[in-house]
Order: sequence, then C-alpha cells, then structure tokens
Amino acid sequence: MIAISCEDISISFGADTILENISFSINEGDKLGIVGVNGAGKSTLIKIISGEYVQNTGNVYISKDKTVGFLDQDVGFDSENTLIDEMYSAFPELIADEERLNELHEKIEGGETDKSVITQYSSLHDSFLARGGYEFRSRCRGMLINLGFEECFWELSISSLSGGQKTRVALAKLLLSDPDIFVLDEPTNHLDTKSLAWLEQYLKASRATIVVVSHDRYFMDVITNKILDIENCRAKLYDGNYSEFVVKKSADREVQMRHYINQQREIKRIEEIIEQQRRWGREKNIRTAESKQKMLDRMDKIERPEDLPDSIRMRFTTSGESGNDVLILHNLSKSFPGKPLFSVLELTIRKNERVFITGENGCGKSTLIKIIAGNEKPDSGYIEYGYNVIIGYYDQENQNLNNENTVIDELWDCEPGLTETEIRNALALFLFRGDDILKKVDVLSGGERARLTLAKLLMKKMNLLVLDEPTNHLDINSRETLEKAVAEFDGTVIAVSHDRYFVKKLSSRILDFNAVNDGEIYDYKGPYSEYIEYRDNYLIKAEVEETEEISSSKLSYLENKKQQQDKRRHENAMKRTREHIDKIEAEIEHLDKIMFGEEASNAELVAECFEKKEALELKLLRLYEKYDELGGEI
Repeated sequence: MIAISCEDISISFGADTILENISFSINEGDKLGIVGVNGAGKSTLIKIISGEYVQNTGNVYISKDKTVGFLDQDVGFDSENTLIDEMYSAFPELIADEERLNELHEKIEGGETDKSVITQYSSLHDSFLARGGYEFRSRCRGMLINLGFEECFWELSISSLSGGQKTRVALAKLLLSDPDIFVLDEPTNHLDTKSLAWLEQYLKASRATIVVVSHDRYFMDVITNKILDIENCRAKLYDGNYSEFVVKKSADREVQMRHYINQQREIKRIEEIIEQQRRWGREKNIRTAESKQKMLDRMDKIERPEDLPDSIRMRFTTSGESGNDVLILHNLSKSFPGKPLFSVLELTIRKNERVFITGENGCGKSTLIKIIAGNEKPDSGYIEYGYNVIIGYYDQENQNLNNENTVIDELWDCEPGLTETEIRNALALFLFRGDDILKKVDVLSGGERARLTLAKLLMKKMNLLVLDEPTNHLDINSRETLEKAVAEFDGTVIAVSHDRYFVKKLSSRILDFNAVNDGEIYDYKGPYSEYIEYRDNYLIKAEVEETEEISSSKLSYLENKKQQQDKRRHENAMKRTREHIDKIEAEIEHLDKIMFGEEASNAELVAECFEKKEALELKLLRLYEKYDELGGEI
C-alpha cells in the first residue's frame, strides 16, 4: 500500500525555482533516502511532505490514519524541562493514566468500596499495562543512553544544552513517539560513531516508513532501499541503497548520452537527405523530402543529459618530502577539570600514512588533533616533529575565519602576494562566484564556511595534512571531491572523522579512543574495514598478540602494563556487576513489600509482582556467578 505520494510538486521562492514537477511514491515500510547538492531542495521537499511548507503546485498524499513525525536539522525548541522530563512528555496519555491510577489506588486503599471505582481501576490498569505503562520510563532512559546522554545529563534543563544536543534530544523524543512515518532531515548530525551504529540498526529494524535526507553515505547504504535524486530542480527515483544508486545513475547517464548521440546522428542524416532531395527539386524528390520531414517532426526527441551540478575542485600541493618519522608523541597526557582524556600516549606517525582517529564524542579526538597542529598544549609530554614537516590544518569549527572580512578579503589576507584575478579564480574552484565573493564571512552558511576554510588550506603547501571533521557541512559531491584530493595528496594525513564512508575509503591506520580502557588508544595498522572486522571478532574477546621482536626489558614492561590493564578491567567489571546486583536486590525488596504489605489483597498485582520477582531472581543468580568468576580471575 502506498504510504506517500507526490504529484507534480513545484515550489519557488521569489524568482528562484527550487523544485519543478516532482512526482514519486513509496510504499509502507519503504526507507527512502533523498540526495542532492546543497541547495538542491532536499530540505524543502521534506518540509512540504511534513506540512511545514506549502507547495505552489501539485499534491501530497499521505496514507489515511498514518501519523507523521518530522525532525528538522536545525531544532529551535527551548524548554525549562529537564532532559528526562522532556523524554517522559512523549507519553502524555500514559502519564495521565498513571496519575489517574494513583488517584484510584489511593481511594481503594482509603476504604472506597464503590464497585465502579474498583472496576474503573482494573480496566484502566489492564489498558495501561498493555500499552507499555510500566516500561515507558525505562525506554526513555535507554533511548537517552543510546543517543549519547549519560545519566549525569538527565537533570539538566533543555535550555542549557547546545544546539547539537537539542537536536539529539528531539531525535530521541521523536523515536519514542514512534510515528508511522519518519521524516528526518540530517538525523546523523551531532552523533558519534557508537550512537550512529545504534540508530542505523534501530531504523533498519523499524517497520515504519522512513524519508531521510543525509550526506552520510555509509548511513544511507545501511538504511535505505530507495533513493530520490534531486538535480536541476527535477527528481528521479531509484531502487536500492546509495551505492547501488551511484552505479545506476552513472549507467543511466551513459545510456541516455549514447541514445542522444545516436539520435542526433540519425537526425543529421535525415536532414541531409531532405536538403539533397529539395536541391534536386523534382516532384518525386519534393515528396520524399516532405515525407522525411514528417518523419522528423513525429520523432520523439531524446534530451541531452543535463550538466551535473557544479562541484568544488581541489588539489593539495605538497611542500616536498618529510623525513620517514613525521612525528613522535612522547608520554603525551591531557585532561580537563573532571575529564581525563588520554595519558602516557606514545605514538610514531610515519611518512605517507593515512591515520584516522575514531571514538565517541568528548573522548579527546579533536583535542589530540589540536595538540598535533600546535593549537593546544598537552598537560605533560611533548611532540617531536620530523625533518622538514610542514603542517596544513583544517579546523572543524572554522575558528581561523575573520567574521568581519568579505570572502575575497579572507582569502587575500591569506595570500597577499596574489593578484585579484588569481584570488577570484581560486574562489571559483570552491563555487564562490559573482557577488558571493563580497559576502561577509559572518553571514555564510556552514557549508560555505567549510568551503572557504578548504580554499584557504589549498593556498598553502604542506606535507602533513591534519583534518578535524573536514566533511561536516559538505554535500555528497563535495565530500567525494575532497576524498579524491586526499587520496592523491603526496604526503601524510592525520584526520578525525565520523564519516565512515570517508574513513573506509582513505584510511591505512586507525587510532580508536574507545576500543579498550578509558584514557588508552588502540592502534590498528590497517584500513578501517579490516579494523571493524577485527574489533568485532577478536579485540573484545582476546588480547592482541605481540608479533614484533622485542627486547627482554621491553617485554617485561609490556607484560606489566598488560597485567595492570587486566586488573583495572576486572575491577571495573566487578564494580559494575556489584552495582547491578545491588540494584536488582533493591527491586526484589520493593516487590516483597508490595506482595506482603498492604496491597497483598490485590491478587492481580501480587501475581504480576511474583512474575517480575522470578525473572529478577534468575538474573541475580547469574550476576552472583559472574561476580564470583571475576573475583577468582583477579
């Protein structure tokens, strides 16, 4: 059954046509990804679908009785609610029923004997139970944890959160509301790798219909089964995920171009015949020419494929070779008040390596990058830079831009020796043309600021490229251009990125902040795809075997370090298990109070408590066994 259908949707803002005659439909359970360059109209289309915008022409049909949940990429909501209360507010009916149940329960406990009160309580209790009344609070807590909000955040007010955190809160609340149709605009923004993986699996398993705009190609590969490509104000629907779409679109363009060229040859041949027959001028020739002309007029003309939208063009320039050891980190440590990041970090980065740093938000990735780039100082330790190392640094926050400058002045200040023509040509490579170059930096969009920062970086010569989330705010075409430029760069690359497609394509070495103990970084010398397989299959299950030949003193040091790691890991596991045991014991004690207290006369409630207690006791037995095993290992 069709879930969403769009017929001849068109919309303009002033003289600018954004979308023109867009038609497509998707079935219930389909997961549609919408792609296109920045400004193509992706967000406009989903705002039309969600009802936030009204199209100039055309119609949108949503399947009858289906609820639609919309996530805007720029969430502007503000509230003095705490984070956890905001989550609970996704269940207003359950909260109202919970309050009513408490009122009825107090009446019954107070000696109310009216049969209607007891009947009302019993009926409402059954409905409350069937609709998840006893689980919705734990669902809220689980959703927050999965989207990167630990318990220390739960009592903070929404108004105190950052813009990115508010977007994650809005996403969590939307997922809890569980609409029939999700309409999501860049839902992966502000999520770390762990939360991204969880969201992918959640949406993939969902039976809901999903319409999503995203520049995260890895995410689109996992989630979608259809792609709507918006290009030059028009749209075309493809079956398959993003990678399949790329192949099909390329093949379609090739076939269309071949058919166009062949038809143009045929048209030219017929026109030459017509011209020749008319030149001969006899009656028979005139009839032949007229017949051929009618054939030409009736021919369905194949349109030449439209030019692809403009994309940035870039190529990094090296400053000459560096030494084999590009940089060496000696006992590097860094922390902020109440937040240790990493300690005693020892690393050597060698020439031409593609080192990508991964991990959850807030673990210290960008801080390490800033230390390497010289923009932050470590608490202890130091970095030894190799021979002739020249750094080019891309800052994800674009803090090296002067908001008071115009675009052209910002680049010209970077390279004052160039002519205006050379500066304009350089800006044109990054799609700054005409009046765009006279814009003030402070009015630029996130994508424009990212392009300007990349333009400034390209003006420099370097042999060590240090990149902090370089794909943020870039559309897919620009990301692919950046990938090609980094791949062709004849130097060393150290980068932080949540764009797994980008990491998978370019990496030769992975530094993972979260694979092992807090404050330690796991160093895998190999590409991302191999590392993920190794991490999932081996890293958590067993310690990595040392394969290098090492001295006896180094072996002793490593063995001692491994023992300390094992001890810390087991102690932490014991602590977590003990806390879990205490929690379950408290829950069982609470159930006992209900079963043998004043509410013991409520047979239904007692039966429910007894069932929960049995399940908890089974969990508790397993936890006791686990706790004993961990103690024995220590």
